[in-house]
Amino acid sequence: MSTEFTEWLRGRSDDRLRALVAARPELITPVPAHIEGLAGRASSPSAVARVLDRLDRFALAVLETLVVLPEPVGYDALRGRLALALPGAAGRPFRTALRETVERLRTLALLYGPDRALAPAPGVREALDAPAGLGPPAAEAFRHHSPERLAELVHDIGGRTGGTGEPAGRNGAAPGPNGAHDRPDRGGTGGREALAALLGDDATVGRLLDEVSPQARAALDELTWGPPSGRVPNARREVRAATARSPIDQLLSRALLAATGEETVVLPREVGLFLRGGRVHRDLSPLPPVLEGPARDPGLADRTAAGQAFAFTRAVEELCEQWSADPPGVLRGGGLAVRDLKRCAALLDLPEWAAGLVIEVAHAAGLVAASGSVDGEWLPTPAYDAWRVKGTEDRWVALATMWLTMDRVPGMIGDRDERDRLLNALHPDLRTSVASEVRTTALGVLAVAGPGVAPALASVRERLAWEQPRRRGERRDRLVEFTLREAEQLGVTGLGVLAGHGRALLPGVLDHQDPVEPGGSGDPRESGGVRAGTAGELLLPLLPEPLDHVLLQADLTAVAPGPLTGELRRWLALAADVESTGGATVYRFGEGSLRRALDAGQGADEILAMLERHSATPVPQPLTYLVTDVARRHGRMRVGTASAYVRCDDPSLLDEVMADRRSLPLRLRRLAPTVIASKASRQTLLDALRAMGYAPAAESLEGDVIITQLDVRRTEGQPAVRPPVAFSGLEADVVAAAVRAVRAGDAAHRSRRAPVSAPEGRPPRSPSTATVDALREAIRQGSQVWIGYLDSQGNATSRILEPARMEGGYLTAYDETRAAVHRFALHRITGIAGVE
Repeated sequence: MSTEFTEWLRGRSDDRLRALVAARPELITPVPAHIEGLAGRASSPSAVARVLDRLDRFALAVLETLVVLPEPVGYDALRGRLALALPGAAGRPFRTALRETVERLRTLALLYGPDRALAPAPGVREALDAPAGLGPPAAEAFRHHSPERLAELVHDIGGRTGGTGEPAGRNGAAPGPNGAHDRPDRGGTGGREALAALLGDDATVGRLLDEVSPQARAALDELTWGPPSGRVPNARREVRAATARSPIDQLLSRALLAATGEETVVLPREVGLFLRGGRVHRDLSPLPPVLEGPARDPGLADRTAAGQAFAFTRAVEELCEQWSADPPGVLRGGGLAVRDLKRCAALLDLPEWAAGLVIEVAHAAGLVAASGSVDGEWLPTPAYDAWRVKGTEDRWVALATMWLTMDRVPGMIGDRDERDRLLNALHPDLRTSVASEVRTTALGVLAVAGPGVAPALASVRERLAWEQPRRRGERRDRLVEFTLREAEQLGVTGLGVLAGHGRALLPGVLDHQDPVEPGGSGDPRESGGVRAGTAGELLLPLLPEPLDHVLLQADLTAVAPGPLTGELRRWLALAADVESTGGATVYRFGEGSLRRALDAGQGADEILAMLERHSATPVPQPLTYLVTDVARRHGRMRVGTASAYVRCDDPSLLDEVMADRRSLPLRLRRLAPTVIASKASRQTLLDALRAMGYAPAAESLEGDVIITQLDVRRTEGQPAVRPPVAFSGLEADVVAAAVRAVRAGDAAHRSRRAPVSAPEGRPPRSPSTATVDALREAIRQGSQVWIGYLDSQGNATSRILEPARMEGGYLTAYDETRAAVHRFALHRITGIAGVE
């Protein structure tokens, strides 16, 4: 840690320190004891890497340029070097952006010093590996070369060595014996410095480049803009300029390439800068790239997104209802079988990737879970029953919020892991820690697009590459692609435009009434023409009005011309089968579907009454006949447990069953004229008799008909993951108190003042609520307090404190009686009083 950096930080005003702490809250968790502790924490590798990851491309370029140039760097020199990368654009916008960026980097404590001598903060140089794609300086690139080899390189490129290894022509060193300048340096440091000085001379590097062949120059061009390293066989070969023949030999003998390993070479930074014409970066823009894409009508985009939101919510409900009746099994390694995913896709009339998204979101929201048995099944949970009775807008908000915050990646379904194993839907390994952050960031890019602009995927990736240059990669690009595709399927976006109700989901993104031109300031609050409100409030007016009627037809079908109410839709799913979906849903009544309703305890009169009440047309006669006929035959035959038995009041019907050859596998035995027994289970017997064309009903041990309902199959499963609370920054009072505590601790640390004596008398006692309120007031005012505190042995002690912050049941404060910053458990504080 640099002493200069610590003193610069100590000299910052309290307002500047508060700005630093507010921008980097991890620096006061916990509150450091003094400024040296704050400086050490700010320059630690993890803290520096964390704040570097939040820099945009221009801010990172400013910092990289500062690292590349020799210290100290003046502001004008920095501006001139950066201007080389943006010819024709180095006008007022560039100067304004550069000034704001330098001040922001000062606020973040990534650079320090006055304008005449700017320097990167400690730890920044180490964190920026290969800044701007440049290799290491020559002194570092050649650090593993022997002194003899360094002397040969210096001699071959025209800088004969003197006694210290410095080139005589550059520092006026006296010639060696007999007037020679060829005495090699025996200490490696002087040789590296001499070589670095030669490569730092543009005239020398230009002359060396003129001496090599076009093939050698082409090899250097490949490394110029990064990566600066490459692989060649026998990289440590010792070759002289006079005998070099191959292109690589020419470069190694003239120190234009440095061997860093047996098969690796690197381009020295000085050579790379010369090849770049003095530019640190190839191109540079102080402003983010403009988001490009087709223009849409914002109202149409919102309505389209609302339609998708309604369809997605309905798909989740249909999935849970289907799994209530026919749950799929859980694979041995966890997850859902491929055939079950295909079956769900066919049921929901969706592509497999969209069906996987429905399943994953329902699971993340806690609506479905695996049962705890050995042969587990995926079943709805009791949370589904509470979810389905809510309004459509509230149900969608719960699903969309969970999608935005979950760490699972539905887009990876069908991929293979590092062991070449298939990743099924609901597989435990179908997750990544950055999924939520990527979704929020990608949607934040859509939020700053112009009104009605639907940014293309390439444009979004380009914008994110500018905003987060250190977080790029193929995997992250795939997550961005998944985000845009899934957002459209969920109804967060419509026609590629972020909808108003989708914008309301984003943490920290406020609505703004004034439109913003594309490529504007980039403030996510400037979205243009979106009225304020919660996501549910914005979605509700756009949802279609649910219908409470259908159109019954003579071909035993019912047509739903629009979305139905939840009660009617669930009843139709019980009494009929979905034949087709689209703008209108067609349900078909049949013996099997009506038997489901009868098994659920409904009679023929109840079914017909339900149809008459919810049909806009008279109930067709064929449908009436079908209902009465199925109901007449239903339950005439009873199946119980013997393993299973068949009971029927009509002996002739049982004679017919016994005579049927299809009943042979059931191994039926006549116990009485009206009773048949079987070794098969009750459910197997039921299914077999139904397949033979009969309509038996299940019977309990008491002789009662068993009524089966779809919502009785539930599993507790795992509770839904709570969406993380968006961090909106530290409160101003907490920041101010932390800075005061650091200042007080630093003053004590520098002056080495002795701890103050505790007040005489018994430690104060007060109610816990009054103690907490008094501590909060002391934090707000920055005043000192006298507390009673129980130590680890239970002894009451007196302390004089300057409180800094309270969180997690602990108080962080500067302890005047110990002259140090400590944390105190709130439950051990016996009371509080004023110091006076």
